[in-house]
Amino acid sequence: MIGKRIGGRYEIEQKIGEGGMAIVYRARDTLLNRTVALKVLRSQFGNDDDFVARFHREAQAAASLSHPHVVNIYDIGQEDDMYYIVMEYVEGMTLKQYINEHAPLDVKEAVDIAIQICDALDHAHQNELIHRDIKPHNILINKFRRIKVTDFGIARAVSSVTITHTGSVLGSVHYFSPEQAKGIAAGAKSDLYSLGVVLYEMLTGELPFSGDSPISVALKHLQEPYVRPRKLRPEIPQSVENIIARAMAKEPMYRYESAREMLEDLRTCLTSERRSEAPYVLPEKYAPEEDPEITRVIPAIKPEMLRKRSWDEEEGHTIREIPAVSAAEKAPVQEEEEETEERARPVPWKKAIGWTGGILLFFVLVGASIFYGFSWLGVPPDVVVPSVQNLPLEEARQKLEAVHLKPAIQEQFDNTVEAGHVIKQNPVANMPVKEGTEVQLIVSKGKPKATMPNFVGQNIDEIESQLAGKYKDYKIEKEPSEEQPAGTILRQTPAAGTEIVAGETEVRLVVSDGQDKVTMPNLVGLTEEEMKAKMERLGLRLQLERAPSYKPEGMVIEQSYRPDNRLERGTWVRVTVSSGLPEEARRVKEEVDVYLNPGEKANIEIKVTDATGENKTIENYTITQSIKFQIPVVLSPSKDALIQVYKDGQLYQEKQVRYSDFQ
Repeated sequence: MIGKRIGGRYEIEQKIGEGGMAIVYRARDTLLNRTVALKVLRSQFGNDDDFVARFHREAQAAASLSHPHVVNIYDIGQEDDMYYIVMEYVEGMTLKQYINEHAPLDVKEAVDIAIQICDALDHAHQNELIHRDIKPHNILINKFRRIKVTDFGIARAVSSVTITHTGSVLGSVHYFSPEQAKGIAAGAKSDLYSLGVVLYEMLTGELPFSGDSPISVALKHLQEPYVRPRKLRPEIPQSVENIIARAMAKEPMYRYESAREMLEDLRTCLTSERRSEAPYVLPEKYAPEEDPEITRVIPAIKPEMLRKRSWDEEEGHTIREIPAVSAAEKAPVQEEEEETEERARPVPWKKAIGWTGGILLFFVLVGASIFYGFSWLGVPPDVVVPSVQNLPLEEARQKLEAVHLKPAIQEQFDNTVEAGHVIKQNPVANMPVKEGTEVQLIVSKGKPKATMPNFVGQNIDEIESQLAGKYKDYKIEKEPSEEQPAGTILRQTPAAGTEIVAGETEVRLVVSDGQDKVTMPNLVGLTEEEMKAKMERLGLRLQLERAPSYKPEGMVIEQSYRPDNRLERGTWVRVTVSSGLPEEARRVKEEVDVYLNPGEKANIEIKVTDATGENKTIENYTITQSIKFQIPVVLSPSKDALIQVYKDGQLYQEKQVRYSDFQ
C-alpha cells in the first residue's frame, strides 16, 4: 500500500498502526497539502451490506463533532472493495502505549487526562453520539500531553458484524461495561464506566479485571468486585477513588447521570477541600470489596441439594460441589432406618385413625393456604412495588413498608430533585416482587455542595479565572490599603469554609487598591508655578525636565502619566516644561497697514496662525483713523505664518509670511 494513491488524492506514506477492524496509515492529502491519518477497514467488513450502510451513518455522525479533544474526521470513501476514513493526523502515541511506558501515572496527570477524555465524551453525548469502545487504544496523546479521542461511533457499526480477531475483542472487553458484557445496548453511562476503568489503569498500572479469555473477563465485570485503587496505591486521594467507584458501579443507576456531572467532579477532586472526603459507599451488593477472597457464609447443603447451584453461585461466587455419598457409607444408615421402621409399624386401628387425621389436616391446610396465601409455609406472597419516585423519603418509606417491602437508602447529590426526595427506585414501580424484597432508593442530598475556598491573601489576577462561570455571580470592590499590595484580596463573602451551592452563590471580594491613591490631573498647558502647586497638593513627587518648544517658555508641554490615572501618593511624575523656542525657529515682526476713510470708525481683529498655534487673536480693538500694526509671528522649517485682518467682522486683509524668506 505504501506509495499508493487512494481516492485520487491521499498518497500513503507509512503504516502507523493496526487493530481488529482497520489498518492505519500516515498519508499526504495532495489536494490540501496536509498530513492525514488514513484508516483502511479490513476486507471482512466490506462484505456485509448492513455494516456498510451503518458504517456510513455512524462515520457521518462522528464527522459532525467539533471539539479540541476529538479527532476530526475529514472524509470517508470507497475504492473498489476497500472502505476508508480520512482523519486528523495526531503526532504522538496511543494512551495505551503511554501507560505501558509510564504507569502508574502521577495522580494530577491521570486526572488531567481523564478530564480531557470526559470533556470529549460530554460534547459527543450532547450531540447524541455514544462511543461504545472507550479504551486507551482509542485515545491519542500528543507530545504536549494533550488528548484526542478517536473512533467515535465506529464501534456501533462494528457491532453489527462478527469480530473474529481475538486480540481486538480481548483488548476491548477489559473496558466493557457490565451491560455491554450482557449484550445490552450501550448508552452514555457505558462510556463513563469505561472511562472509570481507564482512570483505574492510569493510576495503578493494572486493569481491574483480567482473565484468559474474553468471556472470563466479561463475567468478572458482571459479577466480581475489584481491588480498590487505594489498596494498590495508598497515596491516591479518596476523592479520586470515589470517582472511580461511582463511574464503575455495576448498576448504571448508581453511576454519574452524565459526562458533565463526572467532568465537574474530576475538575474539583484534587482541591484541598476534597482530598480527604468520606468514601463513596455503594449498596453492599455492588460495592468493590477490599479482599476478593473474602470468606462467605454458605447454608448447609442437604443430600437432596447435592450438585445444585446456590443463589450465591448465580451471583458469580463458585461453590464447591459436595460429592455424592457412597453406597458403602449409606448402608449402615439404611439398616438402622429399617429396624426403626419395623419397631414403629402401627397396628391396624391406629393406622385408620392416622389416615383420618391426615385427611382432615390436609383440608385445613388447603383452606388456610387459600385464605391466607402461602406465607405461613415460608413462601412470601407477591406484592406490586408502589411508585415512590420524587416523594419525600419518609412518605416513600411508609408506602413501601405498607406492602411489606424493605427500603434501602443510598444518598447522592442531584441538581434537579429536592433534598430528601427520591430520585430513583429499583425495582421500578408496578413490578411484582415477593414480600420482604429490598427496594433500593436513591435519595437526593440536594444540589452538590462545596466548601468555599479561602481567597484572602491571593492576587485577584490569579484567581479571577476560577470565578467566571463557577459561581452565580462575583463582584470585586477596591479599597486603599497601607499594608497589602494592590490586587491582594482583603476580605470575601461567603467566608472560607462555608458550605455553598456554587451555582447559587454570589461572591463578593474586597481587593486592595494599594496605598491611598490620587487621580493624576492634566498638567499640559499650565505654567510651571501652577503645575508645582498642584503636584504638591496631591502629594506627588516632581521630576522636572526642560526642552525647547514652540509653546511659551515655562509652559508644561508633557507629563509621564496620562490624566485620570490612579497613582499612589509619593509617586514620581516626570513633567517637561518649555525652555523656549528651538534654534531653528524664527521670531519676526510683520507690518500690517489698515486704512480708514476720514471720519470712519471700525473694529479691527487680527488673527495669527504660526508655529506656536492656530488662529490666535493678537489684536482686537476699535480704531478711528488709519494705523500700522507690528504683528509678531514665529516661523519653523515646517510651519509658515498666516496673518488675517478682520474689519467689522469681515476679512479685510490676509498676508503670508514664509520661513524661507528669513534663511
